[in-house]
Amino acid sequence: MAQVEAPVAPAKPAAPKTPRRAVESGVPDNWQFLHPLMKKNYGQWKYHDRPRPGVLHHVAKSGDELWTVKAGTQRQMDVWTIRKLCDIIDKYGEGHVRFTIRSNVEIGVSKWEKVEPLINALESAGFPVGGTGNSVSMIAHTQGWLHCDIPGTDASGAVKALMDELIDEFRKEEMPNRVHLSTSCCEINCGGQADIAIIVQHTKPPKINHDLVANVCERPAVVARCPVAAIRPALVNGKPSLEVDEKKCICCGACYPPCPPMQINDPEHSKLAIWVGGKNSNARGKPTFMKMVASGLPNNPPRWPEVVDAVVNIVNVYAANARKYERMGEWIERIGWERFFKLTGIEFTEKHLDNFTHATTTFRSTTQFKF
Repeated sequence: MAQVEAPVAPAKPAAPKTPRRAVESGVPDNWQFLHPLMKKNYGQWKYHDRPRPGVLHHVAKSGDELWTVKAGTQRQMDVWTIRKLCDIIDKYGEGHVRFTIRSNVEIGVSKWEKVEPLINALESAGFPVGGTGNSVSMIAHTQGWLHCDIPGTDASGAVKALMDELIDEFRKEEMPNRVHLSTSCCEINCGGQADIAIIVQHTKPPKINHDLVANVCERPAVVARCPVAAIRPALVNGKPSLEVDEKKCICCGACYPPCPPMQINDPEHSKLAIWVGGKNSNARGKPTFMKMVASGLPNNPPRWPEVVDAVVNIVNVYAANARKYERMGEWIERIGWERFFKLTGIEFTEKHLDNFTHATTTFRSTTQFKF
C-alpha cells in the first residue's frame, strides 16, 4: 500500500537582520582597539618577553612579532592632552592604542626600529614609559573631587603626589615583584584591593541636618544601608528625621550617599589610613584582603606629605627585605606582622586590633607569635 507523504510547508523568509542595540553600560569591546597583528594572532602566541622596562615583545606561532610600549597617563585628561597623545601615536606608532584598567596606554608597533623613537616622543611629552614586570604600577584610584559625589579627599591628587616620588620605581623593574597601589576618596573603597592602598578614614559619626532629611532622604533605605544597624527613624523638632546610635556607629560613611544631610566628611576628623597586603591574583597564593597598618594620617592636600612619606617608606622596606617574586602580602606572611611593624617603624596602636563583634575568627588565638 503506497504511503502518502505529508505536504512540506514552504520555508518562511528569513527575518531581516536588525542592528544590534548599543550597550550603554560597562566598558567598550576592546577588539576594535587592537593592533592588526594582535587580532591576527589572538590566542596563538609562542612566547612573550620584555626587552626593556616599559616594552612588551610578543612573538606569534606564525612568526609575526609585535612590540607594545606602555606609558603612564594622568587618567583625567583634557582634550588638548588627548590630542597630543593621539598625534604621537599617529606619528611614531601605527595608530592603535588601548587604555589599561590603571589608565596606562599600550601602543603597538610592528617593527623594533619604531620602539625607541616612540619612547622618546612619549617621555618628552610627559608620558613616562614603564609599569611592566617587577615595578610599581600606575595607581588605580577613584574619582575624587572632580567626579565623585561623596569624596572625603581627592584621590587623584594623592596619586599625583605619590607618583612624583615613585616615578623611578615605575620606570624600572627592580622591585621583588609587582607592586599594585590604589587610592580611594571614601571608605567604600572603589580603588579595590592592592599591595598598598590609601583610603579615607572617618573618625566621627555623621552630623545630621534634621531640617533636610525629610525632603531629601528615603529614610527606610538609609536605615537599611547601615551595616551595623546604628541608624533608626526619629522625630526631631516635629519633623521626620533619623538618629545615629554612636556606640554602634563604625564611621563607615555608608549612610552619606543616599542621605547627603548625614554629612560625615570633616576637615578635622576625616583622616587617611594605609592598608597593605591585598591582591587579586591566585599566583603562588590565594587572593588576600588588605589590612590596615597606619591610621589617623592627616588629610593634608594638595601634597599629603605624611601619607607620601609613609608609603615610600613601606615600598623601600619591602624592596630591601622581600625575596624575589614575593608580593607584599606574601612577604608579610613570611616574616610576621610584628617584624613588619619593626622594620617599617610604624607604631602599633589599639586601632590595629580587630574588635568588631563578629571578628572572633580573625583573633590570634595562639601564644606562638610569628616573628
